[in-house]
Amino acid sequence: MNAGPAGWLGRLRAGLRHTSQTLTGGIAAIFKGRGVDPETVSELEDLLIMADLGPATAARLAEAVGARKFQDSGGGHEVARALAEEIETILSPLARPLAIDAAAKPHVILVVGVNGTGKTTTIGKLAHVFKSQGHSVMVAAGDTFRAAAVEQLRVWAERAGASFFGSENTKDAAAVAFDAVIAARAQGIDVLLIDTAGRLHNKADLMAELEKIIRVIRKVDPSAPQDTLLILDATTGQNAHAQAEVFRDITKVTGLVVTKLDGSAKGGVLVSLADRFGLPVHAIGVGEGLDDLRPFAAGDFARSLLGLEAGAGRAEEAG
Repeated sequence: MNAGPAGWLGRLRAGLRHTSQTLTGGIAAIFKGRGVDPETVSELEDLLIMADLGPATAARLAEAVGARKFQDSGGGHEVARALAEEIETILSPLARPLAIDAAAKPHVILVVGVNGTGKTTTIGKLAHVFKSQGHSVMVAAGDTFRAAAVEQLRVWAERAGASFFGSENTKDAAAVAFDAVIAARAQGIDVLLIDTAGRLHNKADLMAELEKIIRVIRKVDPSAPQDTLLILDATTGQNAHAQAEVFRDITKVTGLVVTKLDGSAKGGVLVSLADRFGLPVHAIGVGEGLDDLRPFAAGDFARSLLGLEAGAGRAEEAG
């Protein structure tokens, strides 16, 4: 990958700038010449809700900050550091890189999410990541509902150096998925990424299609899919919660990838998603390039969300 850690961290901080400006500006205004007390904690909770952290998570974070003892509000700097630490505490257990089972051959990853979340492009970026790790990769065009999705995925597969599997002879997504697993197994492919449709206007049809895909690929490998990734678009804010609920009901989601954090004023939604659903966050995206999807690092994200420099220490506590 071209961008080193410093370059990636810079892009993450830039991507979260809209959210961090809302939070840092609000915290500075709340705690200017004031200490941490029930009134300022209540105002902090309101600010966190406005930054799309959600009511439950905002209340939890505000309460945790309110329970601390600060030497000096200092215009809110200590509060910001404390808040970043509390957010990191929520996120750290869920920041897990996606591990490939070398014995699976292929390790099947079913990729789900509504249309427009960046599902197809994320598959291309994931294929690039796995290829850079030395794995052989195949991507399968299981979103047969949109012809454009098939061609888009073909282009991304070429960019990533991955094999492409699609069929012009059927609109049956389950048949495509079944044949893809057979082909990947025959070729000794390490990782198979399967795209799926994301139509939510008819939840029953979507549920039936995904259930069928899982049922037929398990005829080839009873343990497949080894992972089911839900792709969520950060710009949708709290609507991402509704999407997570739907797909959790439809299929067993094993982890999240959050896209389009760049330019979003709703980056805080990742915190509330992790807090509410307890699903691993495998990766985040802050751009359209092949290198713009990286493993999720809780500390970097939390500090960037609060506009703090990398490695900012714990808020000092007195008493």
